[in-house]
Amino acid sequence: MHRRDLLIVAAAMPWSAWADNEQDVAARLAAGGAVIAFRHALAPGVYDPPGFRVNECGTQRNLNDEGRAQAQRIGEWFTRRGLSPAAVRSSPWCRCLDTARLAFRRAEPWAALGSPRVGTEETNQAALSELRRALTAATAQPGRFEAWVTHQFVLSAFVGNSIASGEGLLLTAGADGKPQVVGRLAI
Repeated sequence: MHRRDLLIVAAAMPWSAWADNEQDVAARLAAGGAVIAFRHALAPGVYDPPGFRVNECGTQRNLNDEGRAQAQRIGEWFTRRGLSPAAVRSSPWCRCLDTARLAFRRAEPWAALGSPRVGTEETNQAALSELRRALTAATAQPGRFEAWVTHQFVLSAFVGNSIASGEGLLLTAGADGKPQVVGRLAI
């Protein structure tokens, strides 16, 4: 293989072990009981412009050509391994929906995955609670996995990890219901 498509990162794994676990991540997804949560593919910039509207893509920060190609590579990785998520949920922001649709050919908009930059503290906490409940439900379903596409701010608040555009975190719910990062997908 001329390029490493995947890194799995687990807290106890040394750096030298990461690059050889492609089959482990694919096997974990095939076994189900997990969520692969992606930060949207590359959309240059940091925040949406003033006056943006969630339902109007022309007012938002959107994927560029590199971001669209990145989202397609995500889909190709899953297709090559015969992996298909049971559900594909996405933030209603266009860059997230576009990432999901380019990668998985479908997307279910879900407000809980929306950017907390526009919410109140109460709505943001409610969204995080909803995400925890959904992760717990997904973790309890062997033989299927879900794909979620969201924002850096959401993933940081949910699991405390920062990731690059187009990266994914393989998540399960701990016995206490808290999200656990068990892998990292960098395509």
